Amino acid sequence: MSQAAPDQTFTTHAMLVPWGQFAQAIGLIEKLEAIPIRQKTCDHSPQTKLIEFLVAILAGLPYLKDISQGAHPLDQDEAVARGWGQPGWADYSGVSRTLQALTPEEVSHIIAALHEVSQPFIDREVMLALRDQGRPVYDGDLTGRPVSNSSTTYPNVAFGHMGDALQLGYQAAMVSMHSPTYGRLWLSVTQHPGSTVSCTQAEALVLAAEARTGVHPLRRTPLLRQRLAQQATQLQAAQDKLQRREAIWQATQARLQETQQQLAKWQAEVTCLEEEYQAQGRPERPHSRLAQARQRLGVQDRRLPRRKKAVAQAQRRVEKQRQQVEALQAEQATLEQRLARFEADNATPPAPIQPLFRLDGGFGTSENVALLIEMGYEVYTKPYTHRVTAALRGWVTRETTWERVGANAEMVAWEHTQVGCIPYPLDVALERFYTGSEVRHSALLHYGDDPVPHDLEAWFQCYNGRQSIEAGIKEGQNVFQMHHLKVRSEAGLVIQEHFAVFAANLVRWAAHWLAEQCPHVDEPFDANAISVKQLVQVGANTSAWVIWQPQGCLVKFKPF
Repeated sequence: MSQAAPDQTFTTHAMLVPWGQFAQAIGLIEKLEAIPIRQKTCDHSPQTKLIEFLVAILAGLPYLKDISQGAHPLDQDEAVARGWGQPGWADYSGVSRTLQALTPEEVSHIIAALHEVSQPFIDREVMLALRDQGRPVYDGDLTGRPVSNSSTTYPNVAFGHMGDALQLGYQAAMVSMHSPTYGRLWLSVTQHPGSTVSCTQAEALVLAAEARTGVHPLRRTPLLRQRLAQQATQLQAAQDKLQRREAIWQATQARLQETQQQLAKWQAEVTCLEEEYQAQGRPERPHSRLAQARQRLGVQDRRLPRRKKAVAQAQRRVEKQRQQVEALQAEQATLEQRLARFEADNATPPAPIQPLFRLDGGFGTSENVALLIEMGYEVYTKPYTHRVTAALRGWVTRETTWERVGANAEMVAWEHTQVGCIPYPLDVALERFYTGSEVRHSALLHYGDDPVPHDLEAWFQCYNGRQSIEAGIKEGQNVFQMHHLKVRSEAGLVIQEHFAVFAANLVRWAAHWLAEQCPHVDEPFDANAISVKQLVQVGANTSAWVIWQPQGCLVKFKPF
């Protein structure tokens, strides 16, 4: 009996085929195809074009037009379409129109589908982190997405600091988790205008991490109550001071009014005496009634500017004090609302954990550090202002012992120390780095149970572990081409952000899945030595034959 010829297809995007098979296995394709999108279908459905956009990001295509106009057009690759369960791909212009026509509701459905597919992986890694590390470890950051400064077609852009320059564009607020299995796992991304600054996003990053992982620590409500009590004392003192300044203001107003009345009185007296002296032909002598009246008028005339100045000064002091009282009242209201929210959080027994959150100095304002402490986190950060570093340098004496913590780094630390306006005592450290002939300094802040002042090298290494998110941001920009915004519609920009972080996760998930299917694979397919850059830039853009079988497919790379 003759054997049937194998069903095989040629592709120039080899790794995209098994990734498509994995996407089907985890239910991604089914969920994306089930999203109701109110757009007509001609040759390709809007859901297919949505999937095609994700595949283009996985291929590392810099521009949307590369789908059709690249060296190896993705929309002509039948093997990839088949791997992703699609009848074919659309021209890039059709993908662009679909993204531009998406409604906010449809965008929310797409994001929800990505979250639903991701959740089992996240839940598993949280449990493994609790088992292996005793707690989840989160990193948060804000990264710029610049566009041309002369562009007028990107929606909701604004100028802001991106890298070392002031540029037009967006900011992406990102949260990652240290994953025992995958190394780094993206949890959340949110797009903001370019003018957004880090210090406004700390709470949002923490809440995003909690929403995705489903766990949060016990809120430190006793600390918050203590802070509220101190706040009430400060508010009362400020209100008392306001009352005293208002009394002074009223007194200065009364004195001004009295001076104005005396001025008018002696002005009338002088006028009357001048008329009387003129009618009687009397000369004005130095000690006459008229001369004395003129003298008293002069006194009041010279006194009037001083009285007005005193009133204006007292009014400014009252206004300044009133603003301080209003600020304290607003802060007290915020803290009371926070306490109510945290008590509600604690009413449902949280997991007995204290997650670790690492943030850079852009997030390290006094209020943000206090908030993370009150939320129950082990906090590792840097101070927002360089004044803290300057102050710590002033604490160093000739007797201070520096401890080497890195090849060119030394540290000295102080525990349970009050820093700036932060209401809680912290562990603080001063770092110094030798870079050639220059010595640079920076400060570290910590709050929590880790005994970091007694193990400075561990503190140094733990904080610098946040380089993981910096590497992830760089990976997104260079591998998944997030420094190229492929679309100019609001919906498309949001989808691109979410697809990019999902793609970074999917490549890692799929690597482990493929290793399970093919346990004897070598690098870069070995899950223990995964290189996302190599898999995307090389593997997803390499030629291969795909042999289709009932139970799946075999990807046979073309020999070089």
